Amino acid sequence: MKTILKSLQDANKIYQMKLLKLSKKNNVTLAEWHLLDALAQGADTQDKLAQVMQLDPSTLSRQLKALGKKECVESVAINRDNRQRKYSLSETGQTVLKTLTQQAQVYREHVFSVWSEDEQRMMTILLNRLENSLNTNDIV
Repeated sequence: MKTILKSLQDANKIYQMKLLKLSKKNNVTLAEWHLLDALAQGADTQDKLAQVMQLDPSTLSRQLKALGKKECVESVAINRDNRQRKYSLSETGQTVLKTLTQQAQVYREHVFSVWSEDEQRMMTILLNRLENSLNTNDIV
């Protein structure tokens, strides 16, 4: 029988693969999807985005450039030498993010359609407890 942590790991792999399929269907990567969401949440400079996304500047810059080529992100210079920029979602980016968010919600609703509200609440409580235990355990 699988351990709890192995079951969670396997469930996460399945979930990530489903999200990957959704993102590919909408012509973005999972990382780009997360970046679109961070922009929508108000992180609008590379410094803010790097902090929220926990990415190094070169990786973030590459992702922003890719989203720019896909016409999902727009930017304007915020200083004289054009080195600092303020980023925002373009109309295309807003549409892509809205579509992905809706599709992910439909998938989540499908997954939990056979779960009662009590079961979902209990799972949330147990997962929160597990996360706290994992964060406070200093054995490793």
